[in-house]
Amino acid sequence: MKRPRLLSPSRILRETIRTPGGARNREPLVEKSYNAIAEGSKSFAAASMLFDRKTRERVWLLYAWCRRCDDLADAQDMGGKLGDQTDIANRVKHIRVLTRAALEGQPTAEPAFDAFGLVASEAGLTMEDADAVIAGFELDAADWRPRSEKDMMQYCWHVAGAVGVMMALVMGVRRDDADTLDRACDLGLAFQLANIARDLVEDDAAGRCYLPVEWLVEEDIEPGQHTKPHHRPELSDMAERLVLMMERHAAASRLGAARLPFRSRWAILSAARIYTAIGREVRAKGTAAWDHRVYTSKLQKLGHVAAAFFEAVINNPKPPDEMPRWSRTELAQAADAA
Repeated sequence: MKRPRLLSPSRILRETIRTPGGARNREPLVEKSYNAIAEGSKSFAAASMLFDRKTRERVWLLYAWCRRCDDLADAQDMGGKLGDQTDIANRVKHIRVLTRAALEGQPTAEPAFDAFGLVASEAGLTMEDADAVIAGFELDAADWRPRSEKDMMQYCWHVAGAVGVMMALVMGVRRDDADTLDRACDLGLAFQLANIARDLVEDDAAGRCYLPVEWLVEEDIEPGQHTKPHHRPELSDMAERLVLMMERHAAASRLGAARLPFRSRWAILSAARIYTAIGREVRAKGTAAWDHRVYTSKLQKLGHVAAAFFEAVINNPKPPDEMPRWSRTELAQAADAA
């Protein structure tokens, strides 16, 4: 009777070594992450150069994960045209699996997720932080529509406010500094409100609508008809409403930016000026706001960066006449309950 052959030592299975970044070198991950932000968002790329080196590299690493998650969920490339949405639920599950693996230091074969694992280890980001963002993709996967303004703002919390909080942590804000994190959330909410206003027609073409049903009812708009030409005046009214909310959250965010180191403050104020200008341009164009995609030119970006420099030097933000109605704590708790 033959004895069973033992595996040679070289063939014994060994546990994968777990290292932040999935054992990838930091420098290539930073380079790939910069390429992602340079291609995916010229506005954020321009503002990020104002950070000190350590902070901007961490911002790039986090952005790469956000961009890749968005692209995977929407089956698109660098925020381009939405792809086939029939398998979105499985793609979102894949995002969560890869994110958890990255946080555990396992190689994911996805540079953007390895980048997230690396920056998470450096800045203390957790799966709970990531889950708050991934939950927004799950809402899209469920073909969700906001019924109320609160519903819309919960979505904004997931896809942008929670990202703002992670960005603040990456910049060195302490997790127990609740007020500064609230203000970082406000900036994310402001950005998303500008996005919604700008992309109303594009979202409708993709079968999505982030306007509250209650708003549409108030404007006496039939279901699914809000982007039709005869409803442009009503669409413009709702866009103005979004921009007003954007401005309140952006003004509140400046109170938090005032507590950041100068270079971080300058970068954040630049991003705020560049992005909120998009919302204001939508309002200024009125019913013609969706004839062509609204954007800021390179010259306009430079102007906003210069204005932000002097604002950062003076560093005396005026509190908004009225603080935003929706807070980070309220939106996060409502999301957890849901």
